[in-house]
Amino acid sequence: MDHELRKRGTSSLATRLFLSATAWVVVILVITGFVLSSVYRQAVERSFDRRLNLYLRTLIAEAATPDEPGADHPFQSLGEPLFEIPLSGWYWQIARVDSDKVDVRSSRSLWDKQLTKLDDTTGTLTPAGVRIGYVSGPEDQRLRIVERQVDFGSDGKFLVTVAGDATEIVDETRTFDYYLGGTFLTLTLVLVFTTIFQVRFGLAPLKRISDSLAAIRSGRAERLEGEFPVEIAPLARETNALIDANREIVERARTHVGNLAHAIKTPLSVIVNEANVHGADPFASKVLEQADVMRDQVAHHLERARIAARVTVVGTITDVTPVIEGLRRTMEKIHRDKDIAIDVEGNEQAKFRGERQDLEEMVGNLVDNACKWARSRVFIEVMVNVLTADRPPMLHIIVDDDGPGLSPAERTQVARRGQRLDESKPGSGLGLSIIVELAALYQGNLSLGTSPIGGLRAELILPAA
Repeated sequence: MDHELRKRGTSSLATRLFLSATAWVVVILVITGFVLSSVYRQAVERSFDRRLNLYLRTLIAEAATPDEPGADHPFQSLGEPLFEIPLSGWYWQIARVDSDKVDVRSSRSLWDKQLTKLDDTTGTLTPAGVRIGYVSGPEDQRLRIVERQVDFGSDGKFLVTVAGDATEIVDETRTFDYYLGGTFLTLTLVLVFTTIFQVRFGLAPLKRISDSLAAIRSGRAERLEGEFPVEIAPLARETNALIDANREIVERARTHVGNLAHAIKTPLSVIVNEANVHGADPFASKVLEQADVMRDQVAHHLERARIAARVTVVGTITDVTPVIEGLRRTMEKIHRDKDIAIDVEGNEQAKFRGERQDLEEMVGNLVDNACKWARSRVFIEVMVNVLTADRPPMLHIIVDDDGPGLSPAERTQVARRGQRLDESKPGSGLGLSIIVELAALYQGNLSLGTSPIGGLRAELILPAA
């Protein structure tokens, strides 16, 4: 489960990198597409305007001939046959602007209609005095138009206009946009696949580290091995250094615990021996009583310190089945006079994420307690429950007996340190409390209930591997 969570975390990072890179690629290509389309459209418009300006200058030159503006002057088609085709979208027009008298001449293509005049809102005035813009034509065509006011001296002032069908601009730009869109779509797909490859290849060393850490936690390895890229190598070195430092701390803690145990046991033994010499003295009896309490306390807390140090060791995994089988054989020998049958069922592949001796101590206490109170049968069941995707699997060890059982109040009492309900049974009263504290150190717990076979049920929950 932990491996799956790490895998999901790596995949999530890869997904975020991929989506981020793809988003930037798409945004950049879209912006670039708009810019290129706009630049190309402006280039097409400039080319179209140069063509219209050429017709405009030619028309002005013809209108400025000596016999202009005679009504019978035969204007040419300006080299463009479309000026001769009615409503073709290509028009020219010469209109007098300094007289109330209507004096308009136009191309045959304009038929009997007139072109719309540009103003400050619909046209742009160039430094050469030519106004350029878009207007609607006779057939609601969109026209690109250029016009210029020309003074012919005594003949008057005229507005000379040339218009062309803007469909050419639209079609040319649309064709460019289609090719541009296809090219950018292909480029996007290539970049996306390239990004996928780069992300997966770039994160491969992180996946190796994740797999190596999983191997360390499962006990299959002790360090991160192999060559890593320069960017990842410091992480691997620091991780190995942290693992080594952790082991050194644990070893020092174990050494200090052992030294403390020996240092305290010797004075206690001296006190006990001196008190035994004066066994009849009430004061000596009290000293012996309190010395026993001190021994229990020292043993209890030293054991907790020893276990807490072991729990911090990375990568310790214990097979559960051999431990249970070994305890079953041992307890059958210890309690052979009661002829108790100890049955074991459950998951033979179950593994405990912790030290073997801790598992033996916890389960051994439970089985020993069950054998003390059972009439004829003890049943042990081992299960591994997978909870949810964000929580690790848990090991469940259930010990049932067919003894007298306990009431809810008694179950609460026996889990306390030093509490015994029956002084006729051997023991110090520390067994269940030690199990509770041991399980808590492993983020587990012990619960007591009623057994289906009539006695007490003890369910020990611990982290599984």
